[in-house]
Amino acid sequence: MKIAIGCDHAGPELKAEVLQYLDEKGIEYVDLGVQKGEKCDYPDKAKEVCEKVTSGECDCAVLFCGTGIGMSMAANKVKGIRAACCSDYFSAKFTRAHNDANVLCIGARVVGAGLACELIQVFLDTPFEGGRHQRRVDKIHDIENN
Repeated sequence: MKIAIGCDHAGPELKAEVLQYLDEKGIEYVDLGVQKGEKCDYPDKAKEVCEKVTSGECDCAVLFCGTGIGMSMAANKVKGIRAACCSDYFSAKFTRAHNDANVLCIGARVVGAGLACELIQVFLDTPFEGGRHQRRVDKIHDIENN
């Protein structure tokens, strides 16, 4: 599994702590920035990171901004992306299990590093259940392609 990671100017500190966690776990990632002190508009970073997922270069992505909401809104405009802003374990687990989300958005001003790492881990570990949930994901695709 390979993860695309990115943030706007609100997220470099949390992103750095998450990258350390991913290194410790041996999880492969591509860090698309930004670094501390750099400015970035979240729609630009969301598009760049999500294109790594839609191209197949990465399996999924994690995006950070102040609340996670802006990144989620922008990411969901990229065809093929199902992004969810999560700040609790249950949501991070079931957005994978039931919605087949491929992008996790986290608010750097909302959650701390420990919780962020826990959310990412459950997101990565939870498979899509398919079955009755596939019909709903297919309807999302239909909306997107209409």
